[in-house]
Formats: sequence, structure tokens, C-alpha cells
Amino acid sequence: MTPEKQRAIWAIYVWCRRTDELVDGPNASHITPEALDRWEERLEGIFDGKPVDMIDATLCDTLSRFPVDIQPFRDMIDGMRMDLVKPRYETFDELYEYCYRVAGTVGLMSMPIMGCDENFQGDVKKVYKAALALGLANQLTNILRDVGEDAQTRNRIYVPIEDLNRFGITEQEVLRGMFSPSTGKVDDRWVAFMKFQIERARQVFKDAEDGVNCLHKDARWPVWSALDVYRNILDAIEANGYNNFNQRAYVPKVEKFLMLPQSYLKAQKAQMH
Repeated sequence: MTPEKQRAIWAIYVWCRRTDELVDGPNASHITPEALDRWEERLEGIFDGKPVDMIDATLCDTLSRFPVDIQPFRDMIDGMRMDLVKPRYETFDELYEYCYRVAGTVGLMSMPIMGCDENFQGDVKKVYKAALALGLANQLTNILRDVGEDAQTRNRIYVPIEDLNRFGITEQEVLRGMFSPSTGKVDDRWVAFMKFQIERARQVFKDAEDGVNCLHKDARWPVWSALDVYRNILDAIEANGYNNFNQRAYVPKVEKFLMLPQSYLKAQKAQMH
């Protein structure tokens, strides 16, 4: 991407990171709904051209150069509000709403900067839908990767309770970790549950693919790279025997590097619809 676009994406990333740190950072235990209200007021100030610090000012600069809408930013703050009060999600629809707010919004924030291919003649809604899907898929992957950490350190269970019930799994089993007393391996119920969750996440990644090659040519490679790397975390969970209680799935740096040429080729094979 051009330096101007890189700076704009960086400004959005930093704002999102600061927002996430409010509820997941070292001072998270002191964050109140009122603090998030003040953060939203500060956001309004940024969009009014009244930054508080230099980092806010970089986002102001982005807003002056690209037609970025405030609503996804507001929605992300609403996602942080959910984290303060909602440690469980009964249905996938509830989880979908959360994932949209904390991650799908990032795709919507970034789209005005990345832009569509100059030869794209289709409905731009398709591209926005794909950007949204990529954010959702990434967040679903985060949730599956971090089940143990979220349960043990935060008493949070993000995977839908209705899905746990379907596979005969209780909340308490998730909180303590599901290992077979006789073998020490992950319980078969959890393996079946995780296979279902991973398949659903992969389908959302597939939905995201539909729009990546409609992006502007200088955005396609980085987006394909991000999609491929994140999707491979699902492979890593499988390679760990579906043990996401005390093993963190990740993609090694060497493997990430080796994936870049493949992602580049995908970006070059763009076919406009």
C-alpha cells in the first residue's frame, strides 16, 4: 500500500488497540462503563477535529484524507461494554453480534482506506460484506485459540452455551479443562465440539475470500496474507489435538514467511466480477 494508506491503517489499528486495552489491558479491572462513555466522547472529539494527544491526531489526519464513518468505531466501544457485563454467550447469534462489534468493525473501518479495484464493476456491498466476514473469522479464531486463557484467567466462556449443551459439555468442564482421567488426552466430546467450531470459522473465512480480490491492487496482498495466517491458526489447534486449554496455537514465524509467496500469487490472480 502507499505510505499514506499505511499511515491511515496504522492510525486505525492503534485506536482499536487502545480501545481493546481498556477492557483487556493491565488496568482492565478498574474500567467502568463511565470510562467507556468518556472514551466515546473522546472519539467524538477526534471526528470533530479535536484530538487529545498525538495518537488521536494521527486518526484525525486519516479522517481528513479518507471517508471513514464513525459508526463502526462506536460499535467497537459497544463491544467493549459487552465485555464488562457479559461473560457468557447463550447462542451463536449473540456471539456473532459481539464478534461484529469487536472485530468485524475493523474491516468496515479499513475499507474506505483500502478501496476497491479500479476495474471493479460489481456491488460494493459485496466487498464490505467480505471485509466484515474477515473480521468475524479472525475473532472466532481468537476465541477458539484462547478458550483456556479466557476461562481460567477471566472466567469468560465465549463459545456459545447452546453449542456446549449440544455436545453434552458443561460450563464447569470448560472452566477446569476437559481432559480424560484415564488417558490425559482431550475429552472426545471436546474434540467433536471443536471440529464443529473450526468448520464454522473456516466457512466464515471462505465468505471473506469472496471479496478480497475486489480490493484495490495494493491492498490485496496484505489482506490475503492476514487471512491465510489467521486461518492457519485453526490448523494449529487441530495439530495440538484440539487442546486449547493449556496449549496456545500459533503459526511459527518461518511458516508465516513461507506463506507470503502463496498469498502474493492469490492477490495477483484477481478476477473481477
